[in-house]
Amino acid sequence: MICPVCSFGNFPGDDACANCGADLWAADVPEAATGFHGRLLGTHLDELEAPEPRLVGVATPIDEALRLMHDEAVDCLLVMDGDRLVGVFTDRDAVLKVAGRATRPAVVAEVMTRDPVILRHDDPIAVAIHKMAVGGFRHVPIVEDGRPTGIVSARDVFRHISVRLS
Repeated sequence: MICPVCSFGNFPGDDACANCGADLWAADVPEAATGFHGRLLGTHLDELEAPEPRLVGVATPIDEALRLMHDEAVDCLLVMDGDRLVGVFTDRDAVLKVAGRATRPAVVAEVMTRDPVILRHDDPIAVAIHKMAVGGFRHVPIVEDGRPTGIVSARDVFRHISVRLS
């Protein structure tokens, strides 16, 4: 069954889309996304022009990661182990897991959010919104062929939507 929200091909009889989690219970015959919501939320993430992600290694010291975030005015770093994305380190991680601790962790691997939820560049904005809302994330990496190519933030999504509504 084709998901009417993200066009993902699910197995017949699935109650929820395996890609975006949309309810498929009443979606016997998918209809083309038309009208206002289809154009707005069906837009692929490519059109957001997501910024290139800032990458750090698992052994990057916390102080260095924080300095990089400050100097480059970013609030999210993708943590790599060689060529593999293994985590995300955000300003929220810094505040909740590092700040004010008597014994501070030494490297980002100790406080990062492991195994992050990811998106593909051709996923629609609706999938990004769903994954952010369900997971409580403000940033989701875009990954192609196992390599991060961008990072979508809630700010990017809302800016895109507000421009389209203007």
